[in-house]
Amino acid sequence: MSYNLLKGKRGIVFGALNPDSIAWKVAERAHEEGATLTLTNTAVAMRMGETQKLAEKLNTIAIGADATNVDDLNNLFIKSMEHLGGKIDFVLHSIGMSPNVRKERHYSDLDYNYLNKTLDISAVSFHKVLQTARKLDAMNEWGSVVALSYVAAQRTFYGYNDMADAKALLESIARSFGYIYGRERRVRINTISQSPTITTAGSGVKGFDRLLDFANRMSPLGNATGDDCADYCITLFSDLTRRVTMQNLFNDGGFSSMGMSLLALQQYEKGLHEDCDCGPAADDHLFD
Repeated sequence: MSYNLLKGKRGIVFGALNPDSIAWKVAERAHEEGATLTLTNTAVAMRMGETQKLAEKLNTIAIGADATNVDDLNNLFIKSMEHLGGKIDFVLHSIGMSPNVRKERHYSDLDYNYLNKTLDISAVSFHKVLQTARKLDAMNEWGSVVALSYVAAQRTFYGYNDMADAKALLESIARSFGYIYGRERRVRINTISQSPTITTAGSGVKGFDRLLDFANRMSPLGNATGDDCADYCITLFSDLTRRVTMQNLFNDGGFSSMGMSLLALQQYEKGLHEDCDCGPAADDHLFD
């Protein structure tokens, strides 16, 4: 159902790789709500993914850009404004990647070159997007920028590795830049801390299937889906949330406020009689 919440608004969506991507769902919902938008992804993702297919569906263009490259971002904003016919009203930053996770480097034995790439791609790129938009004066007043985060920015999660550091930095950037952009242009900047969601990026996290099940058992409303996240993004892009900024907003079925749920406790009790195969002989990284 459409409410025309974004009628007449223009946007840029980063990271729509395939139909499983949250960014893909956000782009579709924004279009349904009356927005015009451009899509962007890296050159490799554009070749390997289905971004161009979505662009054709939404009757728009996909612009290749490396979000860690300021020249690419300048080109992206300029071309988007040209194509859309004016300044931008909303931006979605849905970007995250860790070479350490991909290479299965333990958090106590990180490759620091990989760590720099993790932080640059997953967090510093957000600052680069915001700084580029500000220097170009590319955002309309009361515009909205949203980045996708995860509760591992506040809590420790098995296997999430240096992506937790990246998400913590991402949320800090939203607060710090949110003050500047809010005072200058009334542009609001928020992050959404989403439930674990089956996406190409999320599935690369160690033990992801168990994490998904645990979060679902812990959450009174169950895990928020990618479609739920898309709906939430639309409200933050709309004029209904004009005074919401510098916030990390949880869209996780209540997981972030839980200590122990009955479902999780019952599952835990079922395994109490079994030996835990997680001793030093089984795993060099016992406390991963």
